[in-house]
Amino acid sequence: MMKILITGGAGLIGTALSKSLERRGHEVAVLTRNLNEKTEYKQYLWDPLNAEIDELAFKNLDCIIHLVGANIAEKRWTKKCKEELFSSRVDTAQFLFRKIKELNIPLKSFISSSAIGWCGVETTEDIYTEEAKASNHFLGQLCERWEQVADAFESLGCKVSKVRTGVVLSKDGGALAKMINPIMWGQGDSLGSGIQYMPWIHMDDLCEIYLQLAEGTIPIGVYNGVAPDHITNGSLTQLLALSLGKSLWMPNTPSWALCMLFGKMSSMLLNGSRVSSRKLIDNGFEFKYPTTTGAVASIIL
Repeated sequence: MMKILITGGAGLIGTALSKSLERRGHEVAVLTRNLNEKTEYKQYLWDPLNAEIDELAFKNLDCIIHLVGANIAEKRWTKKCKEELFSSRVDTAQFLFRKIKELNIPLKSFISSSAIGWCGVETTEDIYTEEAKASNHFLGQLCERWEQVADAFESLGCKVSKVRTGVVLSKDGGALAKMINPIMWGQGDSLGSGIQYMPWIHMDDLCEIYLQLAEGTIPIGVYNGVAPDHITNGSLTQLLALSLGKSLWMPNTPSWALCMLFGKMSSMLLNGSRVSSRKLIDNGFEFKYPTTTGAVASIIL
């Protein structure tokens, strides 16, 4: 059994992962800015912006899983929003690094969330592996800085892994719920051309990746947290409609409308490439939901 500390533990992924870790017999604790957060796990207060943390969180600690980060697709990427996106990921990890070093905590492993935004946002037939260079796009630069801070933990003798996560399919909310709701009301449609790929992963498989990295079942390193099945935005929308017994009669949402509504953030909605999961598979990881059809069925049916 390990003591595992999670940042972002009250979020969609953090909540599911905490349950998975507990079922596996691990002690789960979460860092929070508000002790009133709804969670059944031990909570420790922290305030990274003011360099404050309850140091009891580090007692007998084995692993930190760093999930915290402002929602990348919630609003327009203004200068203030971009600063928040960086700060919520990079500054928080830097703060943890400083405290672990200052207190000489013998942390065994640090596992950081990252994103497929590392590859940028471009609709091509290329299939991006973990060896791809970080894109010059804002998302690529964000992910690169995010991962650089995680890599700093290696200087403390800590094992470091990073999971570049795609669109997470979950029955409890997230992107899938935002797609399902309009379809249920007869207003579902594809975004832009609909030919952009949407690298995705089922929540159960994503949690299992983190579990196996923490437990050492798969080697440490950087992994694309995506399923092996490639699907476009248009095809996924059609699959959801079919699964729900609904028809799609609305025209695709035009690109210009999304650009006007979301500004530069619309690029991540209108573009997308294929991302490889081959490294996970080659290292012995078995997907519970390797196909989009199976993943959607597990959530909707």
